[in-house]
Amino acid sequence: MELRSLILQPNLTYLFPTFTCCVKLKPCLQQKEFSPRISRRAGVLAAITSLILGGERLFRTQSANAFEFKFVAPDMTIEQALSGVRGHAQDLLQVRDLLELESWRAAQKTLRQSSALLKKDIYTIIQSKPGIERPQLRKLYSTLFNNVTRLDYAARDKDGPQVWQCYENIVVAVNDILSRI
Repeated sequence: MELRSLILQPNLTYLFPTFTCCVKLKPCLQQKEFSPRISRRAGVLAAITSLILGGERLFRTQSANAFEFKFVAPDMTIEQALSGVRGHAQDLLQVRDLLELESWRAAQKTLRQSSALLKKDIYTIIQSKPGIERPQLRKLYSTLFNNVTRLDYAARDKDGPQVWQCYENIVVAVNDILSRI
């Protein structure tokens, strides 16, 4: 019977006492009572009001439209890409001077800058080609930029033979791509 009254009774605060410090610094046992200072209705109204007033900042359309279309729809024309690809390829191949001086950090920075621009140009050109030519160009594209990444890592590790092997692979890939474009 006593168990039934405990189960049916909604307020069980007397079963879970809390310890607090009294003035004498001895812990004393007090009953914790649930007394809400704010009603549920007022809390809901406050939440809705804050959403209405601050909703403009919370639900911006700028962040919802933040998808970058640079690789889906390139922002440059085919003519711009064709005119820039040879210059960016030359910039990429001029890393050789820095590699000969064993200026690894400067070579890495130059390599990253020139390869990013060349990558964008070549991608734009590949997208403009007919579907039959794309797989071959994509394979060369992949070979070129995989070797650029390997060269970057080899320069970081200061591994001279690996650097020169990757550089030679880059030269071959660049020449193949430029001859097919």
